[in-house]
Amino acid sequence: MAEKKNVEQEQAPEKAEVKYNVTIEDIGPCKKKITVEVPESKIKENLDNKYKELKKDAVLPGFRKGRAPLRLLEKRYGTDIHKQAKLELMIDAAQAAMKDNNLDVLGDPNIDHEKVELPESGPMTFSFEVEVRPEFDLPELEGIEIEKPVVEVTDEKIDAEIQLMCRRAGVWAPKEGEVAADDQLIADVVLTVEGAAEPEKYDNTEIYVRKTGFVSGVPVEDLDQLVVGARVGDVKKTTVNVPATFFNEQYRGKKVDVEITIKDVKTLKPAELNAEMLQRYGFESEEQLRDSFRQQLTEQAERQARSAMSDQVREYLQENIKFDLPADVVADQSLAILQRQYANMLIRGMKKEDIDQQMDQLRASSEEQAKEQLKLFFIMDKIAQKFEISVSDEEINGHIAQIAAYRGRRPEKMREEMYRDGSLANFTLQVREEKCIEKILEKAKITDVAPEKATKVKKKTTRSKKKTEE
Repeated sequence: MAEKKNVEQEQAPEKAEVKYNVTIEDIGPCKKKITVEVPESKIKENLDNKYKELKKDAVLPGFRKGRAPLRLLEKRYGTDIHKQAKLELMIDAAQAAMKDNNLDVLGDPNIDHEKVELPESGPMTFSFEVEVRPEFDLPELEGIEIEKPVVEVTDEKIDAEIQLMCRRAGVWAPKEGEVAADDQLIADVVLTVEGAAEPEKYDNTEIYVRKTGFVSGVPVEDLDQLVVGARVGDVKKTTVNVPATFFNEQYRGKKVDVEITIKDVKTLKPAELNAEMLQRYGFESEEQLRDSFRQQLTEQAERQARSAMSDQVREYLQENIKFDLPADVVADQSLAILQRQYANMLIRGMKKEDIDQQMDQLRASSEEQAKEQLKLFFIMDKIAQKFEISVSDEEINGHIAQIAAYRGRRPEKMREEMYRDGSLANFTLQVREEKCIEKILEKAKITDVAPEKATKVKKKTTRSKKKTEE
């Protein structure tokens, strides 16, 4: 008998899948309203299954386990059963509606379950809104005209690097005569801060003569004009209006009278490039040192050129691809950027009330950044699909290892931190973006130009513009 039952089950025709009646309306950029009708047969099937499962284990007074009548089960558990059924049916129907209509939905659908009732008879109808991925065509990606700024590594540039190295290895030596730019002063400083009870006094303070320098922690514009030409014993005075955004709250937004009494003047004596210095830096000869600087400058120039070309690709894509962005996604991204900016300003020491005064400007800049970032994300996502570009764990680990080596960190520790703070996903997108741009550059028409003649981006042909408009 058991074998016969199995055969009959195998031969039994499969039940036809119940379809939902779905209506889709465009209600805004990348936004759709979906109305779904769940047939009565689907509702009945769900409720029957739930009561069937409930009856197996339900124990009611006067009835053995599994023997309670349906009407009593409905009376005691009906409300909960109907809530569960409604929730399941709405979720299943919503997912089926989106899948069957090939909607590339961003985020979770906005469904208000509380406003929907499971009917006693007939179908259940409900509506919800979703944002979908923008639809657009890519412009021509082959033969983009790109300018590569080519920097020549000359002997003069290598000489400048060697001079800088010698200055960094130099010593400050006492100097006779007048103060000059880039000198070091030893001075007694008096700061009279607006609103302070007493002046602040600092003896034997080191001051470096720059166009904009710091005197005992106070920023002084045109410091060089104030002290250049002075001598030991001279007293120089100025008044500074410290910016409201200055990192040090002690002086932020205040007027400070600065008095400098010069006690000593020093000038930098660069180190002599000799065998001892070469050996200290790991070189056997000046020629070897020059070769090292030539290689460094060449690699630096190549990195800068690749960066400039990448910027041209990004700008080309931004200018030649037009589409509307999903408003809710923009709002969420804009809020996240605003919150990061707000937190960073607090960390830098700005007062909350000062930040709040800039909120309109911060909101506008955050929204602009969000739109630019999201547009580039959707573009790169489509380019990655076109060229079948993906990023493997091995590639991510390799990039992290390079950064970790530069920072003197352990790669696995850095990856763990990135995973924990949520930055690993963004890092992966950055790597994918670099691969997409590299693919476009492989197919680009690249022209070498002098850096001063390089433009940010070359306009594409009318053919690509026409394709974009279509």
